[in-house]
Amino acid sequence: MQRKLISFDWAIKRILRSKANFEILEGFLSELLKEDITILEVLESESNQDLKNDKFNRLDIKVKNQKQEIVLIEIQYDREMDYLQRILYASSKAISEHMKESDSYAKVTKIISISILYFDFGDGDDYIYKGTTNFIGLHKHTQLKLNEKQKELYKVESVENIYPEYYLIKIRNFNDNAKDSLDEWINFLKNEEIADNPKAKGLLKAKETLDYLKMDDEERAEYERYQKSLHDQASAYESTYVIGSIEGAKKAKLEIAKKSLEQGLDLETIKIITGLSDRELENLK
Repeated sequence: MQRKLISFDWAIKRILRSKANFEILEGFLSELLKEDITILEVLESESNQDLKNDKFNRLDIKVKNQKQEIVLIEIQYDREMDYLQRILYASSKAISEHMKESDSYAKVTKIISISILYFDFGDGDDYIYKGTTNFIGLHKHTQLKLNEKQKELYKVESVENIYPEYYLIKIRNFNDNAKDSLDEWINFLKNEEIADNPKAKGLLKAKETLDYLKMDDEERAEYERYQKSLHDQASAYESTYVIGSIEGAKKAKLEIAKKSLEQGLDLETIKIITGLSDRELENLK
């Protein structure tokens, strides 16, 4: 039997900010970014505020790595149609926050934005997407590259290393079949379970540290309240949006039926087109 583990979103707010537990977060980032990540410090962010609806309150955690890059990690349950603009706003704000007025533009901080999404977002069947910025010629379709002086100035090798990069992890799309060490992390994020001998960096430490049974009574009660609030939010979405969309679809069918009647179509034909019942059509008539 798998022992119950604390969810990653709770851990990142309450446990992983401690330097003693940096190994866990470093492991996750190292597996995702395919390089060894060392965390220098966890930076303060607006997520420490309780202003849930403040548009600045978007980041769960900001991490500065050994390259002096800022890594933004957000765990998101709420469905938001404008989420892509949200992460663009967050990365832009982070850049401005960490730039002094006297700095030249060459000192713009590199931002890596990681979104762990527990809702259906976009039309795509993969579970990890990466977005970068490159410039492609309109006529010859060649990629713009940095010259040697620019490489020396920016201390990077390519244009995409200057601009923010984005990772979208669509948890629901993961099929629970861990094929590599990164998948072991995705499996934990989705199912809150870790195998006995994980290969992924940081997971063994996570298995030891995030054990639900190691919580004291007060911590466990607070954690359970937090989990309940997530379920309540999901139920609220179900009530507000799903039922609303059903009612909207019904209204659209009635509108089609009304216009069809005005055009002289018979009730049987309208019934086939709209799927409305005889009673609904009679009432409309």
